[in-house]
Amino acid sequence: MNKKICVYAIAKNEMKFIDRWYQSVKEADYVCVLDTGSTDGSFEHFKELGIITKQKKYKEFRFDKARNDSLKLIPDDAEICVCIDIDEFFENGWIEKLKASWTENTGRVRYRYTWNFNPDGSEGYVFMADKIHKNKAYIWHHPVHETLKQIDDKTYDVLTIPEIQLNHKADSTKSRSSYLPLLELSLKECPEDDRNAHYLGREYMFHRQYDKAIETLKYHLSLPTARWNEERCASLRFIGICYKLQENYQKAEEYLLKAIIECSTSREAYYDLALLYFEQKDYIKSIVAFINMFKIKERALNYISAPVCWGSLPYDYLSLAYYNIGEYDKAIESVDEAIKLNNDERLKNNKLAFINKKNQKN
Repeated sequence: MNKKICVYAIAKNEMKFIDRWYQSVKEADYVCVLDTGSTDGSFEHFKELGIITKQKKYKEFRFDKARNDSLKLIPDDAEICVCIDIDEFFENGWIEKLKASWTENTGRVRYRYTWNFNPDGSEGYVFMADKIHKNKAYIWHHPVHETLKQIDDKTYDVLTIPEIQLNHKADSTKSRSSYLPLLELSLKECPEDDRNAHYLGREYMFHRQYDKAIETLKYHLSLPTARWNEERCASLRFIGICYKLQENYQKAEEYLLKAIIECSTSREAYYDLALLYFEQKDYIKSIVAFINMFKIKERALNYISAPVCWGSLPYDYLSLAYYNIGEYDKAIESVDEAIKLNNDERLKNNKLAFINKKNQKN
């Protein structure tokens, strides 16, 4: 069986990432890049590295169009197509693992993807990505947050290979301002697409357009195809957060409680509710929400799972909530848990303050 691998990408002004990216993919049989108008020397550097490269500029850019044009660069004898961006890179050994698992009936491959890293180097958002696919069986769909769409009528297997690890270390200075209009276009083109409705509502929230966010997220929840409870929970959470930011605390609490009912097995809604109570100085309710959050021991491997819920900050807030109601032993116990996860001077100073307050009380 032909198991030739082609890595392909689209790129614009990615000079600072090219060498790191190329080192992780250069053992593939082919490497192809469609440059969409670089002015920093990226296009020339791709050619210097011997990469199959073409430049094409777009009057109206959309990701699916560019990725579908990049598919045209892939040689016909490549069986396995691997789409990764230039600010991403594989850890060693991925090619051997992929070739060993691929079969004649494989259509897609899911692999472990670290979308971002925390300042201390630990992993942030981690989920299973799926941009490895069979050649000539898929095209890209949607102007942004694009997905693969099968174009033949065959039935393929989807493999999951968590041993393949892809990392993403993005350029934080690069603008993502085009995402909002492209998401609006995406939902206009496919109004029944629940995924895009959720993403658009979230994007409105990021842009502080809270009324539009609430309206769009409620629309997402109304769609008959919106069945994934963790994503529905996220929409309810975001509605609650928008209401909180509009200082409608009653509605905020209502929707955060609805989020917990929708999916009681993930930490995020409990965390947001605990934070709402904490900010309102309702420390008892905040403590109860945090305690319920900590009962959830298993972190889901999906993009909904927020790293903050598994770090030091929840214990930090919990310690302060206990401190504010005079439960100094529990405050010390909670801040100790925070320090285990983040050996921060502020946390250690808080602990000393808690101990001093406890001694004064006694």
